[in-house]
Amino acid sequence: MPDALVIRPLTGPEELGLFLRLTYTLDDEVADDLATGRRVPAWMWVALRGERLLGRLSWWTHKAGGEPFTLDFFDLDPELSEEERAEIGLRLLETATAAVIPAGARRPEFGRFLPADWREVPETRAELETLFGVLERSGARPLVERLRLEWRPGTPVAEPTGRLAFRAVRDREDLVGLMTSVMEGTLDAHGQADLASGLSPREAAEQHYDEELAEYASPRDWWRVAELPGGGEPVGFVVPARNNYHHTIAYIGVLPAHRGHGYIDDILAEGTRVLASTGVPRIRAATDLGNVPMAAAFARAGYVAFQHAINHVWDAPGASPS
Repeated sequence: MPDALVIRPLTGPEELGLFLRLTYTLDDEVADDLATGRRVPAWMWVALRGERLLGRLSWWTHKAGGEPFTLDFFDLDPELSEEERAEIGLRLLETATAAVIPAGARRPEFGRFLPADWREVPETRAELETLFGVLERSGARPLVERLRLEWRPGTPVAEPTGRLAFRAVRDREDLVGLMTSVMEGTLDAHGQADLASGLSPREAAEQHYDEELAEYASPRDWWRVAELPGGGEPVGFVVPARNNYHHTIAYIGVLPAHRGHGYIDDILAEGTRVLASTGVPRIRAATDLGNVPMAAAFARAGYVAFQHAINHVWDAPGASPS
């Protein structure tokens, strides 16, 4: 008689080796995440049959003591049949979610990094589509697919054109005010979703600032506001930063009144210069696959797409399987 399926959280950091029996691109970050409190064993769940690991998942947060912010691990044994992966995956997801996420609370967003050619490789596509099917049966929907981009040292950085002047961001209100303005006509799916949820542009900007930008420990004087020379009229901004893992162009925007003039190239070049001048080993960035103008700007600046990412969201608190 086969062993019964057991679904449980890790008992402690000493079971990290068990969790790592399946593989994903973020595996090398998990030990440090546990040490710093960005993950806790109670958020790291496994599905076992005897000693065989059939599935795993984990939530992550920005810093120790935070609530689960995103579901960023969800893997199933590729040697299982498609039917087994679907069944075990749903049981794992629903059991862990019921234990970790309070009843009535909205589930944290799911994020997954993907090979850029994932649709062209039949085995990879089949495994991922089974996984996405599990998410959708649990009440999730796909929000956006994104390009993950990287700039490497030695890539040329455009010299300043003189079309814009740059200054440091003064304070929270200085940046939040500009972020509020760029919400108008945004092509960013997360921004669009925030507005569709009922948040005002100001509320969406404040949430983005407080939940992400304010968490960066890197210097605030890296952040730049772009202005027209002479008069000081703001044109846009860029937020070069270092998150927990990489240096990144965390946010960039052009105000609606100044779109269509190519200023994004000047602003991105400034953000890249700020980070490149510190001797970083790489600069990471991301943009929605459908945001063609922003993707083109990154390409002109020498950023290369090395992966995709896909996000699913649960719109309704307590969404349950269909």
